[in-house]
Amino acid sequence: MLIAVSAVTSAQRSKPAGNPLAGLDAYIEKAIQDHQVPGLAIAVVRNDSLVLARGFGVRKLGSPERVDESTLFAIGSASKSFTAASVAMLVDEGKVKWDDPATKYLPGFQLYDPYATRELTVRDLLSHRSGLSRGDLMWYGSAFSRQDILDRVRYLKPTWSFRSMFGYQNIMYLAAGEVAARTSGMSWDDFIQRRIFQPLGMTASNTSVRALAGQANVAQPHSKIDDTVRTVSWRNIDNIAPAGSINSNVVDMAKYVRFQLNAGKWNGKALITGGNHAEMWKPHTVIPMEGFWKAVAPGAHLSAYGLGWFLQDYRGRLVVQHGGNIDGMSANVAMLPEEKTGVVVLTNLNGAIIAGVLAYRVFDHYLGAPLGDHSGDALKFIAAAEKQGKETLANLEKARKQGTKPSLALSDYAGTYSDSMYGELKVSNERDALQVKYGAAFDGTAEHWHYDTFRATWKDRGLGKSMLSFTVDASGKPSKIDIEGLAEFKRVPDKADTTAKVTLAASDLPKFAGKFKPKDLPVEFEVQVVGGQLKFSVPGQPVYTLVAESPTRLKLTGGEVPAGFFLDYEFEGGKVKQVTLTQPAPQPTLILLPVAG
Repeated sequence: MLIAVSAVTSAQRSKPAGNPLAGLDAYIEKAIQDHQVPGLAIAVVRNDSLVLARGFGVRKLGSPERVDESTLFAIGSASKSFTAASVAMLVDEGKVKWDDPATKYLPGFQLYDPYATRELTVRDLLSHRSGLSRGDLMWYGSAFSRQDILDRVRYLKPTWSFRSMFGYQNIMYLAAGEVAARTSGMSWDDFIQRRIFQPLGMTASNTSVRALAGQANVAQPHSKIDDTVRTVSWRNIDNIAPAGSINSNVVDMAKYVRFQLNAGKWNGKALITGGNHAEMWKPHTVIPMEGFWKAVAPGAHLSAYGLGWFLQDYRGRLVVQHGGNIDGMSANVAMLPEEKTGVVVLTNLNGAIIAGVLAYRVFDHYLGAPLGDHSGDALKFIAAAEKQGKETLANLEKARKQGTKPSLALSDYAGTYSDSMYGELKVSNERDALQVKYGAAFDGTAEHWHYDTFRATWKDRGLGKSMLSFTVDASGKPSKIDIEGLAEFKRVPDKADTTAKVTLAASDLPKFAGKFKPKDLPVEFEVQVVGGQLKFSVPGQPVYTLVAESPTRLKLTGGEVPAGFFLDYEFEGGKVKQVTLTQPAPQPTLILLPVAG
């Protein structure tokens, strides 16, 4: 179905000479065939009017339902501009300042580097210059909440110096969304709904896959697996929502584009002041024009990131745009502000570059420029990338050492492995095969590759395969597992032995009791004498039994506590001076001081 408003009438469409977009439909039809995209929707805004909104292809391969202008898609990371706009609104209200430390609004928020923790501003959260690589495994398919993720990012080591270069970072956008939530008094989701969707009349849009239940006109995600396009499931990414969870259609998104092209105004009312809207379109972080960035910005000489927007040049004009990719969906929102022109492209194929480059074909139409074959150029880039990928796999096969065996029995590799940031990964031996499970997304079978390296094939075929390398320590036990491209997990020690090495007299037990507090941490630990035993408790955790390793060293046992947790007491004048809580690496050692009274 084709919607035409104001600038393009039905009569004009029948006369190519009077239609600025003449030939675009045929170009898109061929492009989706060439790129194997099941379905695509496009909207074009020109001079504050919706001039085109149309669907192409099908919502789901093998089903007859066609995509139209009302079909819902995930917009992925194009959601980031909504988060930036939310912060801009709060800056207008005086509740937030761009250059305030993020910790002013997020008490307890901490990065690996203390300097970066202190200096990181709200502006830094939105401009991809934190110095951190992505760390996406923390949220992708995991059970971690938004707060869990923000708490754990302190373990993500920097890849580059703070503010030294562009490094795409979803977790920093989660932090920015939480700044908006805490300063507005409502959740990020509610803020987007009340302050953006409702005023703009974006009635079909939502912030969670949960809102899609029961709706009929929804695109099915697809991904290319083993060179074949297949359907995949919608991914719930509520825990990283401010970075990419919005679902919408091109009609709604066209309203958002009009709002952006009008510098934050809607129906004459400023939802964002011009000054703070301009902040989002100022270059903040330089992006090197190479590889992927060059492919999706044809003809650009310069590229930068603003606040929620990529900025490039094209034929002498500024392009403001942002793409989006999440399982089975690709999107792009692009604007030529000087030409009052914007384009929204939504597709139901994972990694579809066509979503990013199709806007440039529309721009050519309105600029009166030669019509570039941007789809064809993208196909060449994809072919080169796929060729390189196949060569990499072929080289991997060549490097495989034939005739080797694992150094241990498969059952010896089984166990729980843990990482401070990513949490637990389980390895089990079932029917003479290693099963690997992390979160809800990564669940698969690992076959022996060579030596102590295995290759996991994930049940979610869109995740492909991963190499797993075990490290065997001097005792002949696996001490860690490295999953290529994901993370390194250390083996959790076996459950603690509950046998006491020495016997403490009942009359000595009370001297170990009391309340203790770690320095600079707002939590109390308590040791009590209960039924002739010493019990150790932490708020929100099971109560553990303490058994004596020596007259001053007590071991935590019971529940699910593993080996390696000890309390070492230091006495002075018959009273406890301090207690040292030792934990298995990588957890820190804590000094506990008695609580007075």
